Amino acid sequence: PSFGFLFDIDGVLVRGRTPIPAARTAFQKLVNSQGQFLVPVVFVTNAGNCLRQKKADQLSHLLGVPISQDQVMMSHSPLRMFKRYHEKCVLVSGQGPLLDIAQDLGFCQPITIDTLREKRPLLDAVDHDRRPNVLVSGDFSVVLFGEPVRWETSLQLIIDVLLTSGYPGNPYGQENYPHIPVLACNMDLMWVAEAQSPRFGHGTFMVCLENIYKKITGKDLKYEALMGKPSRLTYQYAEHLIRAQALQRSWEQPIQTLYAVGDNLMTDVYGANLWENELAPAAAACCRSVLVCTGVYSPRSQAAPACRDSAAQAVFHGHRDFTFDPGLVEPDHIVPDVDAAVDLVFQLENFAP
Repeated sequence: PSFGFLFDIDGVLVRGRTPIPAARTAFQKLVNSQGQFLVPVVFVTNAGNCLRQKKADQLSHLLGVPISQDQVMMSHSPLRMFKRYHEKCVLVSGQGPLLDIAQDLGFCQPITIDTLREKRPLLDAVDHDRRPNVLVSGDFSVVLFGEPVRWETSLQLIIDVLLTSGYPGNPYGQENYPHIPVLACNMDLMWVAEAQSPRFGHGTFMVCLENIYKKITGKDLKYEALMGKPSRLTYQYAEHLIRAQALQRSWEQPIQTLYAVGDNLMTDVYGANLWENELAPAAAACCRSVLVCTGVYSPRSQAAPACRDSAAQAVFHGHRDFTFDPGLVEPDHIVPDVDAAVDLVFQLENFAP
């Protein structure tokens, strides 16, 4: 094969914990009778609340084909490359087994919001019933894996760490700018689960954090790195995983085209087009976006994105640090579901399994 797939998960393969029927049908077309993939496939999700192996196990059960952790890319996967932070103390925010995730990525001294709250109990004061009876300080970085459960606690303690240069409990210092490094994964403003309308994503939490920081200091919160779709870093790393698969299978033909299958104009389509426009000339593969109608995007509630005028009038749901260009939210193809996406790509590539 001279092409590969980058599959989003939420809204493409599942809605919450409910499988989308077309997913299993699609993946039967992508493997041989031994369960080996016929083309390189990477699952690129903006989720960050579990280890790659757990997500691979979930996908294997869902799709009925064996998926390895090397085929799974979480929003936080590129953090493996940020080795200069691996020895530092990092405050991690999100859900799931945060310490396991951080250590798996290479961080040696992760500390969770809950641990910081226990060490500095007077800082978490919004919920009066949770005020405990009264030390953590040091050289922090902040890693935002995903939306937490108690937003008020995470927002308060992250602000404390930023405004005290890693010494929460000290008085705020306006001179502490630029603040300590912040690395953020998953910028999705909204995502689709079982509910009929989209739900808040980590991008919504980031909007809150950014606005609180600016309201207090008058300055912009700055990110050392932004990961997850639509960041260029994510697509670079995904292409690396695709090529590693091809090498492992001894496929000698170079991978020339990546097909990014997703449900979100502002992440999946925007990211694929951004990669294509800005990085593909220096990369070995071009990237084509395939939009499905089983998730965030619905042809019933949105104007056809192929129309540049309607796209220009759309509200930009992307992150603050990304420039809105109507051309970046125009998919190369729109199909009903992931099964139709696989059929379309096989047809475009003249590929007969």
